[in-house]
Amino acid sequence: GHIVHNWKARWFVLLPDRLLYYRYEGGKRESCPRGKVFLADCKVTCPCLEYENRPMVIKLKTQKSTEYFLEACSREQRDTWASSITAAIHTLLPAQAPKPDPEHSPIELHNVSLSQVADSMHDIHSGIKLMNHIEQGSSFKKCFTGSALVDWLVSLNFVVTRFEAVTLSSALMDENFVKPIGIKSIEAIRSGELSDQFLDDSTALYTFTERYKRKASVKHEVSLSAVELSGRVVIQGYLLKQDDHRPVGGFPLRGCLVSALEDNGVHSGVKGKLQGNLFKIITQNDIHYYIQATSKEERLEWISALKQLTC
Repeated sequence: GHIVHNWKARWFVLLPDRLLYYRYEGGKRESCPRGKVFLADCKVTCPCLEYENRPMVIKLKTQKSTEYFLEACSREQRDTWASSITAAIHTLLPAQAPKPDPEHSPIELHNVSLSQVADSMHDIHSGIKLMNHIEQGSSFKKCFTGSALVDWLVSLNFVVTRFEAVTLSSALMDENFVKPIGIKSIEAIRSGELSDQFLDDSTALYTFTERYKRKASVKHEVSLSAVELSGRVVIQGYLLKQDDHRPVGGFPLRGCLVSALEDNGVHSGVKGKLQGNLFKIITQNDIHYYIQATSKEERLEWISALKQLTC
């Protein structure tokens, strides 16, 4: 409400140039709207972090600086409403010169400093809000959910999409700025795909590690490259991977060593009699991965592509 700041359920209807809202009682909508919001020059904020305990809120600010706070019943509905309202606002803008085809235009990407993101997360005014959560009877203090951090990264413009936010969150975890707590998050790390390591989920819990307190001892700046953040495919195809009986879905390439193996015999680190077109990746944690390509040419192509991403 504008005067009494309580929350009321209303039936909303989005038109090309305005947003109408009605009372809805007994399964029927009133014939006359209770109010309207003209969308010209409005600004949508989603997610809106002004209400700590209401992550489904969208803020709509009009040309006259009137603010409407609207709460959906799920993140999916929140994002759908925000996207639809934003699209309606854009259609009301003055005609602009046609934009170049993105498929044939260079994409402007940028690297993201993980240390800078971590510093911003700890900011007492605009940082991520630490709260107490309960999971399966266990209480966790001073933590945050995966979806809360994804919302926060998007709202502070560190990223544009939620996909990029999950990628950035995973990198913060890979570099030991944050860590999973609780059964759900820890099990997701052990068994999930790389893109799902940091769950965009309101029940997945995470907290800060001790690394931030010792940041003066960090020897070099850690950044997430533009290619990593965008999720752009550099190379794809089938490869055979030696099964080590652990459900590993992926691993970060930063700081890895990549090298070809000789084809004149079975390498000592390879199980079984597999040989030919093999290469090895050694991670920063000294985990060895043995991978087989289908040909020498394909092996060279993979090694070349991988080495570009290990810096």
